[in-house]
Amino acid sequence: MKTAIVTGGAHGIGKGIVRKLLEKNIRVIVLDNNSEYIKELEIEEKNKEQLYTFLCDVALPEEVERVTQLIEKQFKTIDYIVNNAGISQFKPLDEMSIENWNSIISINLSSIFYLTKYCKSFLSNKSAIVNIASSRALMSEAHTEAYSATKGGIVALTHSLAISLGPQTRVNCISPGWIEVNNYDRLSEEDHKQHPVGRVGLVEDIAEMAFFLLSDKSEFITGQNIVVDGGMTKKMIYI
Repeated sequence: MKTAIVTGGAHGIGKGIVRKLLEKNIRVIVLDNNSEYIKELEIEEKNKEQLYTFLCDVALPEEVERVTQLIEKQFKTIDYIVNNAGISQFKPLDEMSIENWNSIISINLSSIFYLTKYCKSFLSNKSAIVNIASSRALMSEAHTEAYSATKGGIVALTHSLAISLGPQTRVNCISPGWIEVNNYDRLSEEDHKQHPVGRVGLVEDIAEMAFFLLSDKSEFITGQNIVVDGGMTKKMIYI
């Protein structure tokens, strides 16, 4: 049985990816810093024996090193990593403190480096990593400097790791657009219509792409950023 690590896997897009991997008979190790989310992680009974959870703040390198040592001892080797953990804080520059900036960089970007570094020695010979970036790596709204910088950094880190870790390990990233993770039914007709495909994105849209990029069906793809946004980054808008 293949084994995957998913960070931030107890909620949102991460939880959708966890469920997809379990459906595909992959053992999943969830790293999350929210104990309540972990407790509330709803998984079908038939898949519960394949799910393992560790409370871990992936923004702290010493925490990541400690947990990865436990994972190596228990599982010996890892086949897949999905670096999904992230936060967003949108503030004007004069309100964004240095502490805010550093926190977002650590959680969203540095955590990918930490986990990859500490897992490198026990990745399997045909392994794959998927990093979750954002369409904000390619375009911006005002007051998104920290978040956008981390997502752009993920795109660059992805192709750098792909070269460093290949051919043993493939590394790709996904840039989601608007993915509704809470209440899809609350969305308006206008919300859906502004997307060229005619709807707002679902968590399952990202989960399907993540599984594809981890699977052998994408074995000739590495170093790439796959934008999954319903076409929004290609839509020209004038005011």
